[in-house]
Amino acid sequence: MLNRFSRRLFSTITPQPWLFVGLGNPGNKFAGTRHNVGFEMIDAFAASQNIPMDTVHCKAIFGQGFVGNVPVFLAKPQTYMNLSGESVGPLAAYYKLPLNRVVVFFDDMNLPCGVLRLHNKGGHGSHNGLKSVIYHFRGNREFGRLRIGIGRPPGQMDPKAFLLQKFNAIARERIDAALPEGVRALKVLLSHGLSESARRFNAEQKYKHIRLQTIPT
Repeated sequence: MLNRFSRRLFSTITPQPWLFVGLGNPGNKFAGTRHNVGFEMIDAFAASQNIPMDTVHCKAIFGQGFVGNVPVFLAKPQTYMNLSGESVGPLAAYYKLPLNRVVVFFDDMNLPCGVLRLHNKGGHGSHNGLKSVIYHFRGNREFGRLRIGIGRPPGQMDPKAFLLQKFNAIARERIDAALPEGVRALKVLLSHGLSESARRFNAEQKYKHIRLQTIPT
C-alpha cells in the first residue's frame, strides 16, 4: 500500500524529487561535534519544513515531505562518517535519482567557521565521508554539495581530534547563525534550481568569508 507521500508523488504531476543528505557520526557521543554539522543542517531543514525524521531507510535516519510541490527526501547516514556512501549510494539508486538531484551537506576545515558554500560538483577535499560517497557513486563527482565551514585546528592540533571536539562558544554561535542561512539557500534551490541558488548564495557568503576569516574561534 502506498503511503500518503507516495500517493501524492505518483498521483499528481510533481517535479522530480531531491535527496538531501547530511554527513556525520551516529550516537550521542558525537552530537554537537564539528564533524556532525551535516546532521545539524538536515535537522534544521527538516524542522523548518515540519518534515519528521522518524524512519530508517538504507542505513539512514530518513524523512520525506514536500516543500511547496517539490518532493524532498532527507537522510542522515548511520554508517559512521567514513562509510557514508554505503547509505547514500543505495538511497539515490532506490529512488532512481540522477546525481544532479542529490545534495550532500558536510563539514569543511577550508572555510572559516560559519561560512557556507553551495556547489553543483567537485572533489572530496580529503573529506573521508565525501570520498565514500564518490566511491559509491562509481567515481561520479557531479552531485551537489553544501560545504559548512568549521575553521582549522589551532596550532599543531591533530585534525582528527579537532573534528571530534564540540564547538566552543564563539564557534557554536556562528554555526547556529549559519544553519538558517543554509536552510534559506536550500529553499531557493528547490524553487529555482541549484545553479541559481549557488550563484546568489555564494555571493552573499563571499562577504561573510572576508569578514570572518581573520577572526579566531
